[in-house]
Amino acid sequence: MPSTHDWINDPFGVVEGMFAASQSDPNSGWEARAVEFFKDRLKEKDAHTLVPSLNDIPMHYLKPNSLVKFRCFIQDMFDPEFYMGVYETVDPATQAKTLRCGKYKDVTECGVDFNSKNTVTAERQTFYCVPIPGENPWVKERYANSSQARVVPSTSYVPSRQKRSYEEDDDMDDMDTQPQKQREAHAGPQSPTEHHGNGDCKRQETEAPSSQTTSASHLDLNFPLPGEKGPSCLVKVYKDWDSFKLNDMLEVYGILSVSPALSALADEKDASSSLVDPTECMETAEEQRVHCPPASLVPRLHMLYAKQLQHNNPLLPSAATSEDNSAFLASTLSEMPSVREELLAYLTHVLLGDALAAEYLILHLISNVYVRRDVLPLGKFTLNMSGCPTVASYTERLYQIIQQLVPSSHYLGMSLQNMNQMRLVPKKDYVANRLVSGALQLAKNTSLYLDETQLEQGQLDTTGVRNVTALGNLISWQKVDYDFNYHQMEFPCNINVLIASEGRSLLPSDCQIHLQTQVAPSHLEEYLSTMHMLSQASSQLNKFRIYLSVARLLDYSISDEVTKSVEDDFVDMRKDDPQSISAEDLHRMLVVARLLSLSQGQTSLSRDSWLRAKHIEALRRSRMEQHKCVNGNEP
Repeated sequence: MPSTHDWINDPFGVVEGMFAASQSDPNSGWEARAVEFFKDRLKEKDAHTLVPSLNDIPMHYLKPNSLVKFRCFIQDMFDPEFYMGVYETVDPATQAKTLRCGKYKDVTECGVDFNSKNTVTAERQTFYCVPIPGENPWVKERYANSSQARVVPSTSYVPSRQKRSYEEDDDMDDMDTQPQKQREAHAGPQSPTEHHGNGDCKRQETEAPSSQTTSASHLDLNFPLPGEKGPSCLVKVYKDWDSFKLNDMLEVYGILSVSPALSALADEKDASSSLVDPTECMETAEEQRVHCPPASLVPRLHMLYAKQLQHNNPLLPSAATSEDNSAFLASTLSEMPSVREELLAYLTHVLLGDALAAEYLILHLISNVYVRRDVLPLGKFTLNMSGCPTVASYTERLYQIIQQLVPSSHYLGMSLQNMNQMRLVPKKDYVANRLVSGALQLAKNTSLYLDETQLEQGQLDTTGVRNVTALGNLISWQKVDYDFNYHQMEFPCNINVLIASEGRSLLPSDCQIHLQTQVAPSHLEEYLSTMHMLSQASSQLNKFRIYLSVARLLDYSISDEVTKSVEDDFVDMRKDDPQSISAEDLHRMLVVARLLSLSQGQTSLSRDSWLRAKHIEALRRSRMEQHKCVNGNEP
């Protein structure tokens, strides 16, 4: 059995050993056995922490053709491609023929016999993957610190430390004048239509990638959010690619390919494209640049195994065993009521002494679309927090607090300039044959914070109107209509939207709570500075982070008995004044009751939770009526 060193550092050795053994038994199913081998190794205790991560370690520290992992988001899906699954090589000296495995490779050995009857053409899919949009710094740091991967850099590059994040490594990359040598034993391109002559083999074996020190800014990595850093990757998928969807979060384990031959091939394609009759060329030059970027900047990752992520909170178990998960869940559920009280006190302080607003903010943070009935997404709870102070950058500071609590988030200041200039909705570029990302192409359970206090007087142009409409559709229907030029394609999503505003938001919401500050305006700046210090010094942050993620993942049900009780209550409430409560109010109370139950660690609705939901909804509605009386009807 291969050692840990072997299957991580030389996964090809495992694959090719199984391929060679299969030649005596064509029905051995070696491909499935190879995948199962790696899945079994990764299930062993802490084995996944031994695999180097593309998220944490700069690429020039990673060994080509080794096993790596990548926590990522499927931003685009390219057309399927054909490759040589099995091919035959001929030794020029002895004329001996050898059958080779072409799976999990971008390039083949030299001396391919293209006329061989043993050549088997196979198909694979390519996903364009980027780091999870809006993943917060505490998440990245925690994942990086949990890694036990040993990274040995090349002899031509001596680092000052073994592990460094991409953000820390940017400046060093710009100064790096001695890129790592990338020696490849398989130096010829793999596709039958991309074959260089044998004479190119030596050059391709020894050259370093010419673009290794090129800044990634010269290449549009198509990140959904501005200012994002980290690697993008072409993930090659060999089976069950229909089980993956656009915008899925994955942790991919695969073989890293950064062959210099790929960059050389792309250069040759660029050089020859002007000589080719456009009617004879299947790809435009733009499409070639997008689909075959330099491997030193956009590596290829040949998927052996991938798990779809229900969350990206590193404080929760990685689902190594069901026993571990059960023990963790039982321990967490027992502590949830006490952690909730601590979080409520903390958020009350953050929300300037408003305990009712803090209650609703907790409910918002654990909300989640758990099912769709026709077009209606159930479980969403978009919160409009009106009455936010516009002084002392309060709304930005509130976002920084939320950023410390949730795994992924994005702040969108709704200034007139942003609304008129930002691309929120992804759009298909047919020339380059890719999906150009937008700021609403986000992973599920991302917290989207809309700061409406940034909106000033002015006119929305066509783009601005389209962006506001897209935000409204996201909030109401939890969907984004991607722009495919001649038609729109609807993509469902699951994004928590919090709107901070002075008055009532111009956008729809499921619930509005008007902030009642208990802090005098003259003391606001001083109060906010202590709030920031509290968030940095609090030892409770990890408890809060676990609490919010677990509450969001819990299942929930309502018994027939409680359902009947709720129906009777609704009838009683409408007896005296039919106008006092509508079907929409009942729906909101049921959502609030569900979230109140989950916030206590309860997976079914109790009578007490229902009465508590009625109580806080009555308090909220009373507050909104008082605010209207004082300020008149808001637009």
